[in-house]
Amino acid sequence: MKSPTAEKATPNDTSTTGQAPQGRPAGARRDAAGATRIRRQLPTSPWLFAAPGLAIVAVFILYPFLSTLNNAFTDKRTLIPGEYVGFANFQELLHDDMFWIGLRNSTIYVLVVVPALVLLPLLLAMLVQKHIPGITFFRSAFYTPVVASIVVVGLIWVWMLDERGLVNALLEAVGVGKVGFLSDQWLLLFSAMAVTVWKGLGYYMIIYLAALANVPRELHEAAAVDGAGPVRRFISVTVPAVRSTMVLVGALSSVAAFKVFSEVYLMAGPTGGPAGEDTTLVMLVQRVGTGLTGRVGYASAISVVVFVVTVALMLLVLRADRKEDA
Repeated sequence: MKSPTAEKATPNDTSTTGQAPQGRPAGARRDAAGATRIRRQLPTSPWLFAAPGLAIVAVFILYPFLSTLNNAFTDKRTLIPGEYVGFANFQELLHDDMFWIGLRNSTIYVLVVVPALVLLPLLLAMLVQKHIPGITFFRSAFYTPVVASIVVVGLIWVWMLDERGLVNALLEAVGVGKVGFLSDQWLLLFSAMAVTVWKGLGYYMIIYLAALANVPRELHEAAAVDGAGPVRRFISVTVPAVRSTMVLVGALSSVAAFKVFSEVYLMAGPTGGPAGEDTTLVMLVQRVGTGLTGRVGYASAISVVVFVVTVALMLLVLRADRKEDA
């Protein structure tokens, strides 16, 4: 028999069931008056989670960018703070022959490398897309240069293209004779371009593989039924389906090509090839702005030009994509 003093459990009492009453939101509490209150998340909570990432961006990206922008209008040197000189550094650029040589080489680099890195990885991705025995090995082999150190890659290619290297040895064996890949101005520049393309093929191939996986097979089958050959299917089906990916690859590769440094530096040396004729803009920034007497202000002005041109390249690529969509 139940004691008359025992309290009867009510539907709103959680002391006996250990569960929140039905109809009350999880995390809700009852005050003395019985009113339900819900805990509210602080508006600053998302920012607390983003704070570490924002701090890294501010310290390693935003601050260097603003500092470079400020230094571009000063005559600062490595050990001298410098004073404000206005647009004097940019005016000097217009009369600097090495600046125009660097701009020429960087522009040629973009014009040659970007089309190759837009088209060749797509063809490579179509080749390794097929599910045949052993294709995984070739995918790994094509991607290996991407994970290799650029320094190691550059030294290997220098060894191969040297006058006493493997390539010239083979050319001599077939009767062609030695070729000055590393001593001729244009051959050296195009050799560096070949290294850039070779190293980037696997990276952009992976991007294209992801895009090709979303192309419906029915489109190719329908085109084949209509009598379209492989080339026609590539132009009419594959290219339109991955056009947005091609725009992305074009934007990424154009920015990387205009800012090229390691390949040319390793193959041409600190001087930038014969008489410095293979110097790129980023190499010029490194040469002018480093050392105890480095002209930090002038190098910053060149960096600002590189930034403006790279942003312009991306905007041109995106604008061209919008025109095609229209």
